[in-house]
Amino acid sequence: MRIAIASDHGGFDQKGPIVAYLQGLGHTVTDFGPSDAASVDYPDYADPVARAVSCGDADRGILICGTGIGMALVADKVEGVRAAPIQSVNFAHLFRQHNNGNVLCLSGRFVSLEDNEAIIDEFLATEFEGGRHVARVEKIMREDDPTYTGVKR
Repeated sequence: MRIAIASDHGGFDQKGPIVAYLQGLGHTVTDFGPSDAASVDYPDYADPVARAVSCGDADRGILICGTGIGMALVADKVEGVRAAPIQSVNFAHLFRQHNNGNVLCLSGRFVSLEDNEAIIDEFLATEFEGGRHVARVEKIMREDDPTYTGVKR
């Protein structure tokens, strides 16, 4: 699998070991930075990963910041991306199974490397269930359409 990855300073300490872990599993990893732990603005690193997934240059994305929240906010604004901050294996499973999530956002400050590796394993192994979830994911993705005017009640 082709995986795009990036972090900010809050996730930098885990990024290197996660890249090595993914490569050890046989995945092709593109690291969008940063190259050191200096303070950076997470939108500048979330954006290229999300765009790589959006255009098909990567099959999945992984973003790591202090909480995973900021990265998810940025990535989810890119067309075609379904990103979420995930802190448990169960949430990773449901994110893939029900939402066909394609960008995993991890906490580098509040979740251990070992737990994040287990979350990654689940994120990469779980298939989208389809079925009743297809229409729901389509409804999520209609928000990418600038002509969509929202649900009318």
